[in-house]
Amino acid sequence: MKGKTSDKDLVIAFQSGDKSALNQLVKQWHKTFCEKAYWLVKDADVAKDIAQDSWTVIIRRIDALNKPERFGSWALRIVCNNAIDWLNKNKRQQKHKEQIKHEQETVAIQKPFESSSEIKLKLLEVFKQLPQHQQVVVKLFYTESYSLKEISSMLNISVGTAKSRLFHAREKLKQLLKHYNYEK
Repeated sequence: MKGKTSDKDLVIAFQSGDKSALNQLVKQWHKTFCEKAYWLVKDADVAKDIAQDSWTVIIRRIDALNKPERFGSWALRIVCNNAIDWLNKNKRQQKHKEQIKHEQETVAIQKPFESSSEIKLKLLEVFKQLPQHQQVVVKLFYTESYSLKEISSMLNISVGTAKSRLFHAREKLKQLLKHYNYEK
């Protein structure tokens, strides 16, 4: 470990007032923090922000760290917690946006449809909400009239997987169509 001071020594030095020890800790750990955050959030810019925010928490709490030799695990736990908090916050915001969108769509369709082209547009809109792999199977099965065996061969998946995708697509469409009052 020549040339590299241990985390324990750097934490003790920082706790004793040596501000340059913090610079060394940052050099040794920042990249790891960014990588750990990225591993969780899958967004490089967000990961850098999380790592930076984590340093703020670490600096504020480092004086209370009783076991300086455990700095790495302690600090990584802070990074992970910050990343998980970001994921949860992002998920809540996404749900809120979806709820608002759903409410707007519900209000928009409460009026009766005027033409079959309007119904086709709404059906297409609902269909586009399916995952891509389900859309492909539904198109091949219903529009192109391929059998499940032919679909499985074309997509290089098992017949069971093709059948499952078709089943789940139908179920999802039933749920989505309930909102449009198409279900019998």
